[in-house]
Amino acid sequence: MNTPIFDMHCDLLSYLSNVAGANAFNKDDIGCAIPWLVDGGVRTQVTAIYTDVNEGSMKLAGTQADIFVDLLEQNSRELAPFDSVFLKNWEKEPKLALLASIENAAGLGNESAEWNAITDQLESILSRVDRLAYISLTHHTENRFGGGNYTKGIGLKKDGQKLLDYLSGRKIPIDLSHTSDLLAEGILTHLDKENLDVPVIASHSNFRAIWDHPRNLTDEFAKEVIHRKGILGVNFLRAFLDTENPGRLFDHILHGFEIGADEQVCFGADFFYTKNFGDPSRVPFYFPLAENASKYQSILTTLSQNLNPDQLDRLAYKNALNFYRNLWS
Repeated sequence: MNTPIFDMHCDLLSYLSNVAGANAFNKDDIGCAIPWLVDGGVRTQVTAIYTDVNEGSMKLAGTQADIFVDLLEQNSRELAPFDSVFLKNWEKEPKLALLASIENAAGLGNESAEWNAITDQLESILSRVDRLAYISLTHHTENRFGGGNYTKGIGLKKDGQKLLDYLSGRKIPIDLSHTSDLLAEGILTHLDKENLDVPVIASHSNFRAIWDHPRNLTDEFAKEVIHRKGILGVNFLRAFLDTENPGRLFDHILHGFEIGADEQVCFGADFFYTKNFGDPSRVPFYFPLAENASKYQSILTTLSQNLNPDQLDRLAYKNALNFYRNLWS
């Protein structure tokens, strides 16, 4: 089996911007190093522009946008931009395409930025990366836009509403993967109340019905994404699968099909640089069966016991590909 892969999330750009001597081709450092992606048959990889909530967040986001551009320009033999031509000819393209996203809108605006600086930042990033696979309003903490997945009682703030208003019609999806439940509810309510044209996805979240964790989606929110014809990327991190049972990866994927996400479920592996992470309870971050991007084909082989060939193709690439073809055609 050698099925092409479309993966919705990794932190390669954060690694390249923050780690001294970082190299996108170093397989010893990060599970989404370019050779791992090639070994796993990845045809498109979403690379997140990730920042913490701090005064330097906007500068760092700009740096990562520049790194994204440089990575494509300096490695044009192996890599390609996810542009209209690549999207049209996706099945026949031999190269690996990269697509940028924004994980945490703190990269668009720190806590003291004026509103025009936030919109200018978004337009500046778009001018460099061309397209954004999605924008997450938050990461795990609170910011000016809303509450992250480890905050309770903090939903959508006024600046979050303004950003959603600004995105309407721009064909940039909003991501629920790092929202608090109250923020997810606030986003959906605001989109409906104001009749905004903003697609909704969850780029790299699992299912709380399988593993009870605030990073995972409730079935209620997952079904909202399904109803809105978004996509649901399954995350490979041990903490969000089941800290003891590797096979839960397959349970999360199969649960997606069980709740009606046949045209939504996809991969959102979430490989990042783990060597400087301060929480020893998270080690190992990934089970061996999903420890780097070379593992996609063996994961699909195992799933072939439960899924038919069309379902496997939908999971591997068709659902994500069809979503962006419908969005950007």
